[in-house]
Formats: sequence, structure tokens, C-alpha cells
Amino acid sequence: MTHNRRLKAMRLAIALLDSGVYVPNQARNETIRSTAETIGVHPPSDTTCHMVRALIRYSR
Repeated sequence: MTHNRRLKAMRLAIALLDSGVYVPNQARNETIRSTAETIGVHPPSDTTCHMVRALIRYSR
């Protein structure tokens, strides 16, 4: 379960970075969920959204 959450978070973080979202403050839950819809994955939970922001912060 945790492994899949990490993979999903990584995919979403990469998609957000590719779309120009470079700062965790820009990656609100709504933004992350709309990106998920765009790349064809189920809307992430709040926990996964938090993980996505952490990955974006780490990538800087």
C-alpha cells in the first residue's frame, strides 16, 4: 500500500514539475487532483497530496 502511494506521489510530482509547478505552495490539493485527472490516475488522498508537496520541496 505505501509503495503504491509513493509511486503515485512521484508520478504526480513529476507531472506537476513538468507543468511548471516548482514550489510546494503552488501545489494545492485541487491542483494535484486536477493533475491526477489529466494524467489518468484516481484522485489522490490528502495524505498523498502531502507527500507530493514533500517531493516537490525535496526536488528543489
